[in-house]
Amino acid sequence: MNFLEVQFSLRGKTLPADHGYSLYSAIKQICQAQDLEISPEILISSIPGIGNKQGMIYLNRRSRFRLRCPAEQAQIWYRILQNQVLDLRGNLIRLIQPRLTIIQPQSVLTSRLVVIKLEEWDDHTAPQYFLESCQKGLERLEIQGQPFIESSADGNLARRSLCIHGKHIMGFGVTVEGLSNEDSIKLQCLGLGGRGHFGCGWFYPKKEEVENVA
Repeated sequence: MNFLEVQFSLRGKTLPADHGYSLYSAIKQICQAQDLEISPEILISSIPGIGNKQGMIYLNRRSRFRLRCPAEQAQIWYRILQNQVLDLRGNLIRLIQPRLTIIQPQSVLTSRLVVIKLEEWDDHTAPQYFLESCQKGLERLEIQGQPFIESSADGNLARRSLCIHGKHIMGFGVTVEGLSNEDSIKLQCLGLGGRGHFGCGWFYPKKEEVENVA
């Protein structure tokens, strides 16, 4: 697929651990000033950092703002976001040193948070229905791979949430194995599940070290 990833280094200190919606809102505000829309195919990653287990993360040298988009849109995002200051619930970050990169295939990909709408959330039945929905989602994208729910540091299932207007959207950390090169690129470009503008369904190589803790 003809997608590119736009990356920015960051100048700032802290962010809320759950900042997906705030990040989207800040980007949207910049786009509105430029008379630009965030198209549905855009994927935005949450920003990694060192969690303090009190709802905040500290930014470090590996912290990046990352956005995936069709290749023909890459220069637009590169230009309008360069040197912009984002206000994420009172925490200011500046986007600096932009760069473009080609998305590389990996047979195993992981996502910190995938959200898929279930009729109701029950801790006992949700994992089964969630995995079945993930498998169906991969099939709709014509991607062959085996999804797994990840475990958290305490050994429990990696159940996580995204807060939007005070409502918590539940999901899990997900790994997909057995991907071909073509399907790996497709999954990274298209994502899985909903809320792709808010950092959900963003897949990266399993070997990447992501330290963002919600």
